[in-house]
Amino acid sequence: MSVLIEELKKDHSEILDTLNEVKELGILSKEGQSKLMSAKECLLTHIKKEDEQLYPVLKKEAENNKQLESALDLCTIDMENVSRIVLEFFDKYSRRAFSDMELQREFENLFTSLDKRIRNEEDILYGEYEMMNQ
Repeated sequence: MSVLIEELKKDHSEILDTLNEVKELGILSKEGQSKLMSAKECLLTHIKKEDEQLYPVLKKEAENNKQLESALDLCTIDMENVSRIVLEFFDKYSRRAFSDMELQREFENLFTSLDKRIRNEEDILYGEYEMMNQ
């Protein structure tokens, strides 16, 4: 496995582990909120790494690979949706108070969306990247 894919998978694991800790601590607790902000920083760093190191390589290869182009197109639509959910959550969360139920619902939506995005990236795009670099 390439160093980049190992790093990205490790990031995914750490992000999901941190979000699970938030769930265990409670999203409304000080500890849970602190963990959530930590997850935000890890997530933003991770997305930047993918945007700079993974996606340009995949997009370049997709110019000559219709199967990869289709997979990338589908994942891009999903990723844009997930990115919107993540950014809206952190923007809303940092600007105003939530009701307990609203915050719980929004956090669950965030967690579910990220988990799905991570699985799609690892199952589809990371495998494509690995095949390109053999």
